[in-house]
Amino acid sequence: MTTAVLLIRRLHQHRNWVNQHLLAAAADLDEEPLRRTFAIGQGSIWASLLHLYAAEYVWLETLQGNQSGLLPGDLPGKLPGNQQGTGGVTGMAELQRDWAALQVRWEEYLDSLTDKQLEQPVYRASSRVNSGQPIATSRSDVLLHVCTHAQYTTAQVVNMFRQCGVESLPPTMLIALARQEAAG
Repeated sequence: MTTAVLLIRRLHQHRNWVNQHLLAAAADLDEEPLRRTFAIGQGSIWASLLHLYAAEYVWLETLQGNQSGLLPGDLPGKLPGNQQGTGGVTGMAELQRDWAALQVRWEEYLDSLTDKQLEQPVYRASSRVNSGQPIATSRSDVLLHVCTHAQYTTAQVVNMFRQCGVESLPPTMLIALARQEAAG
């Protein structure tokens, strides 16, 4: 029997699978295309990958009860506009290492998740919304948001890869993951 938690876990498994492919494709790029400016997403492949990582970090912190968690290395009030912080991550090896550690935390969280917990509210304080007062959102909506946000940003990154001339674009569709698993 498929439960809501199993579906959530599957979506997050897909999110992680896509992340691994994005990181592998980005690791093959030189610094110039990695940081080339585009009029899409966060403005570069590098900044978009950092944005994905930071969003996953912040939302996991929120799910675990930290209402105003930031990526380590970011300081509140120090980023102009909606600019995403870097958490002090400056290179691809660091990003791969830190994201792998974050994924372990996600897996531990998702493994302990129950259907009953999905409708519980979680609270997130944001200086951009509601004057910093915590806003309640159902746990299920946050978990779904992390995956839909990742898919949206992934499409932007793939577009940037295409514009950089990457010939073998990373797979991103859930059906591709399912077919890979079925092929063994």
